[in-house]
Amino acid sequence: MTSTDYRITTVCLGNICRSPMAEAVIRARVDDAGLSTRVRVDSAGTDGWHIGEDADPRALQTLRAAGYDLAHSGRQITAEWFVEPDRPDLLLTMDSANYAAVVALAPDESARDRVRMMRSFDPALASLVPGDPRLDVPDPWYGDHDGFADVLAMLEAAADGLVADLPLLIRR
Repeated sequence: MTSTDYRITTVCLGNICRSPMAEAVIRARVDDAGLSTRVRVDSAGTDGWHIGEDADPRALQTLRAAGYDLAHSGRQITAEWFVEPDRPDLLLTMDSANYAAVVALAPDESARDRVRMMRSFDPALASLVPGDPRLDVPDPWYGDHDGFADVLAMLEAAADGLVADLPLLIRR
């Protein structure tokens, strides 16, 4: 990674549903915006249950049906992610519990400032503060296929807002 690169990590609980879906959507939007040489996107989970596993088959099916591609292996975020040389510049959490867990890992205020909720980039929700339940991307794991489609729509709206903001974020 060079000094001009910007790294985004999406984070959910297990890193098999929401965060890999967000990773795929953001990566596609970044590519479409011509920023793929400057922005890297990956994902992780706050828990280690699914380390090394592929994304949930329903998530992969939903992504493929919408034209997204994803090669995935589950990972867990740790406090070391905040201090490693290749640390994320922006950590996008999927819900309030993920947000609290990632903020708790951050060693200082500067690191905590890099944590945002994914849907805070949705222009329709931009005025909301972390912790507001309207910013949560619901976990579709317990439901049926429709839940994954609903999550994808939320992620797409937020990714569009994020990519619109990326030129400003990269300059920071």
